Amino acid sequence: MLKIKNLHANIDGKEILNGINLTVNAGEVHAIMGPNGSGKSTLASVIAGKEEFEVTEGEILMENESIIESSPEERAHKGIFLSFQYPVEIPGVSVTNFVKTAINESRKAQGLEEMGAKEMLKLLREKSELLGIDRKFLSRSLNEGFSGGEKKRNEIFQMAMLEPKLAILDETDSGLDIDALRVVANGVNTLRTKDNAVILITHYQRLLEYIVPDFVHVLHNGKIVKSGTKELALELEEKGYDWLKPESVV
Repeated sequence: MLKIKNLHANIDGKEILNGINLTVNAGEVHAIMGPNGSGKSTLASVIAGKEEFEVTEGEILMENESIIESSPEERAHKGIFLSFQYPVEIPGVSVTNFVKTAINESRKAQGLEEMGAKEMLKLLREKSELLGIDRKFLSRSLNEGFSGGEKKRNEIFQMAMLEPKLAILDETDSGLDIDALRVVANGVNTLRTKDNAVILITHYQRLLEYIVPDFVHVLHNGKIVKSGTKELALELEEKGYDWLKPESVV
């Protein structure tokens, strides 16, 4: 699904990613943890193609095809989805119109016709019920006046509607109470299949109690310094990050 080789990236000349190597296969969930400033959100942004970051070395392959020169839109059309840590408010654009436009732009890029109104309505109904979203929510302006929990639930709703091959969730658990966390986690778990993959970026082990990862990776100074199974997250919860050194064996 995704292969990252020796990825280096900077912003304004400051190097943040310092040789990332990561392979994510279809059907897998990978959690990326690490202290503040270790490069977690930068990695998510670089995979998604945010243009303020400059890739200076390395490669990103999506289904064995390089996407290093692809625009964010092209990457989205290839099936990459990024759930933001701080979703943007867009007054005047309803949740429904936003996802309809996103779906039809992706379909157009794949040479498909626009989804019909009846089919779109059916999909909206199915996915909103799946995530316990009130239909009135769909007519509200995107993220405008939303609580933290509503914003994160909306991100998962977009993921459900777009059905990406690779979903990157950047600290989706930040600012959520336990009930909202359960709703978001349940949505992610329901959407998991053998054909898609998820990268979870998180500070906290508590999210991984609800979305159990196949692999956990620790980022430090822009490099993955340790990888393991879900037990590694428990170890981090107990010990913190100080015991990990950049030269640790991955």
